[in-house]
Amino acid sequence: MKNMIKLVAVAAFMLAAMSVSAQVKLGHINTQELIQAMPETAEARKTLETKQTEIENELTNMQESFRTKLEEYSKSAETMSDVIRASKEQELQELQQRIQNFQQLAVDNLRSTEQELFQPIMDKALNAIKEVGKENGFTYVFDLSAGGILYFADNTEDILPLVKKKLGLQ
Repeated sequence: MKNMIKLVAVAAFMLAAMSVSAQVKLGHINTQELIQAMPETAEARKTLETKQTEIENELTNMQESFRTKLEEYSKSAETMSDVIRASKEQELQELQQRIQNFQQLAVDNLRSTEQELFQPIMDKALNAIKEVGKENGFTYVFDLSAGGILYFADNTEDILPLVKKKLGLQ
C-alpha cells in the first residue's frame, strides 16, 4: 500500500512537472546577427564612415598646417626677434590646442552620430523580437550575443518584492 501511495505521488509529481514545463516556452536569438542582416545597418555604417572620413581629412589638414608652421618656425627661430618668436610660439600652441579640441569634439560627434543612426535599428529589432515572442507564445527569449533576456511574457512574475522581503529590504 505504501508503495502504491509512493507511486501515485511520484506520478502526480511527474505530471505536475510536465504541465509546468509545457507552459514555459523558451527561445533564443543572436541580436548581433539579426542587426547585421538588416539593410538599415549597412546604410548607417556607410553614413558613419562618410562622416568619419570627413573628420579624418579635416584633422589631417590641421595637422599638416601645424607641421608646416612648426617647420617654418624651426628654420627661422634663431633669426626672429623675441616678440615675433613669442608670437609664433603662441600661434603654434593655439593651433595645437585647436587640434586637440577638434579631436575631442570629433570623437563626441561620431559617438553621438553612431547612437542616432543605430538606436532606431536596435529599437526596430527589439520590437520585432517582442512581437514574435508574444505572437508565438514564448515565455522568455534570450539574447545569445549579449547574454540577456529580450522578451518575457506578461504573465511572468517579478520576484523582486519577494527577494526584498526575504532580505528585509523595503
